[in-house]
Amino acid sequence: MTNTTAACEARRWRLTGRVQGVGFRPFVYRLAQSHGLTGWVRNLAGEVEIHAQGAPQALTCFAAALIANAPPLAQPVLARLEQTVLQNNLAGFAILASETRASMHAHLPLDASVCNDCLRELADPHDRRYRYPFINCTQCGPRYTLITRLPYDRAHTAMAGFPLCPACRAEYENPADRRFHAEPLACPACGPQLRFNSEEAGIIDDTAQALAACVAALRTGQIVAVKGVGGYHLLCDARHDSAIARLRRLKPRPHKPLAVLFPFAGVDGLEQVRAAAIVPDAAAELLRAPEHPIVLLEKRAPFPLSAHLAPGLNEIGAFLPYSPLHQLLAADFGAALVATSGNIGGEPVLTDNQEAQTRLAPLANAFLHHNRPIVRPADDSVYRTIARRPRPLRLGRGTAPLELDLPFTLVQPLLAVGGHMKNTVALAWGKRLVVSPHIGDLGTLRSLEVFEQVIADLQQLYQVRAAAIVCDAHPDYASSRYARHTGLPLRRVYHHHAHAAALAGEYPEVGRWLVFTWDGTGYGADGTLWGGEALLGAPGAWQRVASFRPFHLPGGDKAAREPWRSALALCWETGVAWPGHKTDTTLLHTAWHKRLNTPQSSAVGRLFDAAAALTGINTHSSFEGQGPMLLEAACQGESWPVALPLTRHPNNIWETDWSPLLPRLLDEQSTVGRRAALFHASLAHALLEQAQQLRAEHGDFHVGLAGGVFQNRVLTEQALLLLAQHGFDARLPARIPCNDAGISAGQIFELQGQTV
Repeated sequence: MTNTTAACEARRWRLTGRVQGVGFRPFVYRLAQSHGLTGWVRNLAGEVEIHAQGAPQALTCFAAALIANAPPLAQPVLARLEQTVLQNNLAGFAILASETRASMHAHLPLDASVCNDCLRELADPHDRRYRYPFINCTQCGPRYTLITRLPYDRAHTAMAGFPLCPACRAEYENPADRRFHAEPLACPACGPQLRFNSEEAGIIDDTAQALAACVAALRTGQIVAVKGVGGYHLLCDARHDSAIARLRRLKPRPHKPLAVLFPFAGVDGLEQVRAAAIVPDAAAELLRAPEHPIVLLEKRAPFPLSAHLAPGLNEIGAFLPYSPLHQLLAADFGAALVATSGNIGGEPVLTDNQEAQTRLAPLANAFLHHNRPIVRPADDSVYRTIARRPRPLRLGRGTAPLELDLPFTLVQPLLAVGGHMKNTVALAWGKRLVVSPHIGDLGTLRSLEVFEQVIADLQQLYQVRAAAIVCDAHPDYASSRYARHTGLPLRRVYHHHAHAAALAGEYPEVGRWLVFTWDGTGYGADGTLWGGEALLGAPGAWQRVASFRPFHLPGGDKAAREPWRSALALCWETGVAWPGHKTDTTLLHTAWHKRLNTPQSSAVGRLFDAAAALTGINTHSSFEGQGPMLLEAACQGESWPVALPLTRHPNNIWETDWSPLLPRLLDEQSTVGRRAALFHASLAHALLEQAQQLRAEHGDFHVGLAGGVFQNRVLTEQALLLLAQHGFDARLPARIPCNDAGISAGQIFELQGQTV
């Protein structure tokens, strides 16, 4: 067949975005055939080029469907469309060989949960991949965690060591097959296998038997370390109090919530989730989305699972099986499983079989390994619904690297190394910004090793070499020390400027902001520890216009894990007695009075810590944010807010005084739930009062809420409601976490085209 008639036209498309590793070329092939077109499609370096010819109306329909009907994992962006000359030698539509060089235009494919087609095959006794734990196709399976370099081809992945069998090779080379160039493609004859290892059972190398042994161990209350897509999980029965208590004691993780893996059940897969938690429509959609993140959900009463999953909290983190291995385990077990990160002391999740076997041995009774290498770790993503929309708290497997457009063009590639806690890094060039998956707290050797690995990997994968580096202004952050040692030109960004800029970067159409940046602490422009600031302006041009009454933290950094220190600081600042605190603090008070290791702070996060301690909810924390989380969960009933004085200081900063809260927080005639609710309501009204005063003084602006404090749904939703009632347009982050995981992105947005 040739296209030689006058009625034929030829057009050429160039598409960028996420169009490689997602089944886009076979989609184009089938689409062209359905419209009777001839031509070809091929991968370029990071892009897809299409030449198609035929009737003009068919070409127009084809063009519309390229975007509208793209495969679920694809995110095509039309870069160019042009008329071109007819090629009379075309006999049909073909998929041409790919260009092999990598490019800075590339978009990394993300790890995707097992698709419905593969699930059907997994459960079909007549299918050759029946119950095979590594089944996948172009629409599902690991991507980011197994890529060694681009372009994305099997030889450049962890699957290079698994030669395809003839049956898989036929699928891989057939453009009409949904496994055409599915790079992780495998089957029981040629792909990865499981190995079970325990003292009781010994080593079991048969995949089916290893799977059965793992389920049997879980049913007897054992803890099993299971290798997944981005690392290991520690699994145990979510109904088994003693197993969970043992896991908490050994990890050690005495109080921090544990994520729960639920098996697919019911028509939409969420039957067992709904039995344990309330699932709003937005959360249900996210639970079933290709990224399958952990979603925080309100517990049902009575709660059918162990009370040890999230002690003192009214939410659990739930997720569905995202890999065929998790699907088989959850289905065979038939009930909810604890599935917490397989790591030690907050480090990045472990990925190597031998290292996991050695380091997790004190925690796990048994191991379920597999022999597909994990090239780089990716912990599970976490979301919480706030103001009717799921918001990211942690970017990870399936959601990162997060690729965003910059509202300006960089003159040179930049690397932003983020903060110290909840660390992520960001690479930016041209108009592109890429934020890494969650790395974690940079307080251990392994965390620093993964931090450096991710920095190297992002630059290698995207073929972009940073010409300058951006870090937090705090000189003692591990990320800041790393930045100084690179020898690259260095730009420092204040912590809260980065928080504000990360939010503003999501809404480039907004020109003027008032951003409330409330968190634990961060190094401020005056050398004190900020954390309760209101910043007016735009990225690169923030003016601090409001804050909270400062106080001095006895013991400095210790206050983050010992909320009683923040409580004492407030009491000592105001001369209020705290009858409930019995420990002798004479020496500490002397040091505080002399300002020895007592940095000044305005942090709202520390006010939350103090409130949790003064109400008796929490005086010692085993994880960051424990006090504020427990305080939020304790809120009960309506409570009138306490009016907090707002005064203007000679430095032109409006300052809210928290001191009227102290007698109310210490009032034992009121319930803890009402005192907690009063605290949240008072801060929400204080935020509104600051916004109103600043609008009267500076004119209109959009309001933003940024910083880890706004992970708190009670406070945030009250503040948003009050702001809306008083005519403010208020925004929350939607794609970038509001906590310190967004700092790296904010460090880039803060530059707004400035040179470094």
